[in-house]
Amino acid sequence: MTIRKPPHLCEKMQDLRVEIDAIDADLIDLLAERSRYIDRAVVLKEAEGLPARITDRVEEVISNVATRARTQGLDPVLVESIWRGLIEWSIDREAEHLGA
Repeated sequence: MTIRKPPHLCEKMQDLRVEIDAIDADLIDLLAERSRYIDRAVVLKEAEGLPARITDRVEEVISNVATRARTQGLDPVLVESIWRGLIEWSIDREAEHLGA
């Protein structure tokens, strides 16, 4: 991650767009990294006899990100929606390899 110009110092829309595009690139990099951990989870879950969906863990992750969102002044409802989609995608990816 790089040091960014704070939003209040962006004097033109083009400056703001450059910063937003850089944030988007970082988010994609982080999502790609997260997906590699999901791929590793498949191997570990298979070895440990765990299913793709572990409901308690899903809710723990949602609680964690909602709490983090609140501390950052971000809407936890938005974050929960995004993460539920991300988690469902991850579970589907795991289930392809582990079975239902």
